[in-house]
Amino acid sequence: MNNSYTSQDNHLDSAKNLDQKEKINLRSEFHFPGNESKHETLYFCGHSLGLMPKDARKAIDTELNSWEKYGVEGHFNGPYPWLPYHENITKSFAHLVGAQENEVVAMNTLTTNLHLMLVSFYRPSQKRYKILIEKNTFPSDKYAVDSQARFHGFDAHDAIVELKTDVNDKVVSQEYLLEQIAELGDELALVMLGNCNYLSGQAFDIKAVTEKAHSVGAMCGFNLAHGAGNLALNLHDDGADFAVWCSYKYLNAGPGGIAGAFVHERHLGLKDIPRFEGWWGNNKDNRFEMRPEFDPLQTVEAWSLSNPPIFQLASLRASMNLFDQAGMKNLREKGDRLTAYLEYVLKENCGENLEIVTPSYHPEKQMRGSMLCVKIKNADTQAMFKKFQARGIIIDFREPDILRMCPAPLYNNFEDCYRLAQAIKESF
Repeated sequence: MNNSYTSQDNHLDSAKNLDQKEKINLRSEFHFPGNESKHETLYFCGHSLGLMPKDARKAIDTELNSWEKYGVEGHFNGPYPWLPYHENITKSFAHLVGAQENEVVAMNTLTTNLHLMLVSFYRPSQKRYKILIEKNTFPSDKYAVDSQARFHGFDAHDAIVELKTDVNDKVVSQEYLLEQIAELGDELALVMLGNCNYLSGQAFDIKAVTEKAHSVGAMCGFNLAHGAGNLALNLHDDGADFAVWCSYKYLNAGPGGIAGAFVHERHLGLKDIPRFEGWWGNNKDNRFEMRPEFDPLQTVEAWSLSNPPIFQLASLRASMNLFDQAGMKNLREKGDRLTAYLEYVLKENCGENLEIVTPSYHPEKQMRGSMLCVKIKNADTQAMFKKFQARGIIIDFREPDILRMCPAPLYNNFEDCYRLAQAIKESF
């Protein structure tokens, strides 16, 4: 199968035929809202909240049973003892983001992890103090970097620099992005990008951006909220200093799911690295000796603060089992096929009534993941969105005229894409 489609593919039968050819079919492992047997719900919101894996309830029930049966001894007994429970996620996370196991950990929430990373990797001086972020970054990231700049005594309006875009006001070409890093030069302390922008769907080249940041003496980190479980990542080899991500979007861990963090191994075990610390980051061999001095683990777990929420880890474990089964490379390839098909049928059926903001598929460069951001022309986009909701078509709306839709390869299929395009066509 390839990512090029023709007019003969713009039919329901063709979509069903494409689905039959796919090797990855884990749709039956998830709960869909509404009546599954009648396919009344079209769910394209995996970029916002992933669907519930059917094994999630069983995974959480297992830990409820351990709590009931063992009480505090559940930390050491039961099918999955709680004390090392987060380690059940480590190998899966390493495969997911292309890292070594000592570089990844499941902990906290996304913005908490971002702040913890900024403590370590935003080290401004009077000359080198600026942070480069996306123009259309998610507000939480902007709030975080603004507050960090103020914490260090800088004016956030001066210290925080937003990328200038050069394509349709929402996308920046790689050449222009690298030029802006070079221009900031020795004033730049940190490049902090969402590696897949939440409003445009554009994916950034982590290796190229990191190398450019390092060449001017800056640190480089990424928010993988829209990248982890969506893009094919290779964090260790690409050299990013740090990364953070959530698990409730593409990773299907449920609302408020526990987040993840990556710190490159070159920063591990350093005694002089600034870091906020807590009990859970202490050496496991003497953690229960309750020593007054912190003895950091020699892995990314040194950034851990407290024992993690077990029920959240349980639901994440259920989902990560499916990622391990499918493989991220295979999922990205299927995601590319689905997204290219959705792009094709949208253009074929809706024509000049919409503009796809997200960059198109590129066979050699990862320009996007599975989310398409669509600008509706000459229509009340918000009213259209509300009509979709009433019909059981679940996408999302961003002011003033953007609809975001995501064919998640774990559970969406070509038939979903075809039906969504038809529904949008009928709404004009």
